[in-house]
Amino acid sequence: MAGPGEIVVSQHVRDGLTPSLDAEVEDLGDCYVRGIPQPVRAYRVGPPGPQPRAGSALWFDEMAPSIAVVPFTSRNLCNDNGVVGEILAEEIIRRLSHWSDLKLVSRLSTTAFSGRNASLEEIGAHLSADYVLSGAYRVGDGHFKLDVELAETKSGRILWVERLEDRLAAIVSGEQELIGRLVAGVDTAVTSRELQRSRTQPLPTLKAYTLLMGAVNLMHRLSLPDFGEAHLLLQTLIDRGVRHPLPVAWLGNWHVLRVSQGWSEDPQRDTYLASECTKRALDMDPDNSLALAVNGFVHINLLKKIDLAENSYERALAANPSNAFAWLLKGTLHAFKSEGEQAVEHTERALALSPLDPHRYFYDSLAATAAAAAGKYGRALELAQRSFKANRKHTSTLRVMTVAQWLLGQHDDAHKTVQELLRLQPTMTVSGWLKGSPAASYEIGRQAAEVFRRAGVPE
Repeated sequence: MAGPGEIVVSQHVRDGLTPSLDAEVEDLGDCYVRGIPQPVRAYRVGPPGPQPRAGSALWFDEMAPSIAVVPFTSRNLCNDNGVVGEILAEEIIRRLSHWSDLKLVSRLSTTAFSGRNASLEEIGAHLSADYVLSGAYRVGDGHFKLDVELAETKSGRILWVERLEDRLAAIVSGEQELIGRLVAGVDTAVTSRELQRSRTQPLPTLKAYTLLMGAVNLMHRLSLPDFGEAHLLLQTLIDRGVRHPLPVAWLGNWHVLRVSQGWSEDPQRDTYLASECTKRALDMDPDNSLALAVNGFVHINLLKKIDLAENSYERALAANPSNAFAWLLKGTLHAFKSEGEQAVEHTERALALSPLDPHRYFYDSLAATAAAAAGKYGRALELAQRSFKANRKHTSTLRVMTVAQWLLGQHDDAHKTVQELLRLQPTMTVSGWLKGSPAASYEIGRQAAEVFRRAGVPE
């Protein structure tokens, strides 16, 4: 747990020291150490007297890391004064501010570093930025080429590099394809880095955002050990007293997934806890788009209150029309109601808004359900297979794959898919699924139940 130049000791060692005489002692509280299930009381010690602290624990830090987008450098033979680079940086900052939870340094501040050979350390220190996005571009024959990189300021590590090309007219007019790919790449790289940090550093040293991103990613791996660790990370963040709706909302989402995967020993209790989480999150911020989306997720998947879920999704999208997660869940709601065309429209919109989402398997799985509700079984099977390729443990994916295969006449494949489904969820029965599914009283639910029977799921 100790950072460079530090010593961290247990309660037993600390009891043998006299503060100020033997050492300067700082209480780190109850800390979780890999390989030890229970928390350990830990203390940082150093020579008596004032001393610099390395790697101090941050208990009430802000949720998100900050990123500085430095205007891109022109490599044109004919100098254009970097105008295109300024336009592109401005648009990327605008899109990132709507796309992710990252804190964006204003363009007026980052412009000061345009054309300078400043080091990452200097940029990070002056702008208080955790990450820097920079690059250089070339324009010729009406085409625009951009070499871009994302770097971490403290370590100097390059996290993501990409070469992008588009028509110059598209860049200047604000068309979204290149910028969308760039923004998605940045968001994915930052998320991956925060996940890596959450797996390699002890809990007390982790920032709030790192804990949150680590938890969300581990939750969606759908591996029981990772799923349990996701709960630990979220609970640790909440226990720190950070008053923010996001970790509480994601904890509610965790309880929904626990039930839908068939892992809950007490679905009624998980339903109660999920509801309490979304209530707490919305008490903190009634207009938080993610909390509203998860609230809808709880109401439809666990409470079976479709009208309340739909209202919550609509409020989430009113708060943030670019919330891909809310569009996805709202589309699934329409699928449950056998409103296929609307379901496809919403889920395809979600896929377009989040083309490189690290949890793309989840988007593909729910979009497959929407396609099946619309009778587009070929598209449903394509999406389900893509989801399964990315994550083989999502039981919902296997259910919609079974339906699509059977209704396409691929009965042998459907039988094999059911065998895999029952291996992951051995307690599944048709009657149990009908009892828990919000689609049970609609045509798509009755159709799916009949397919499960024929494909080998026990009654």
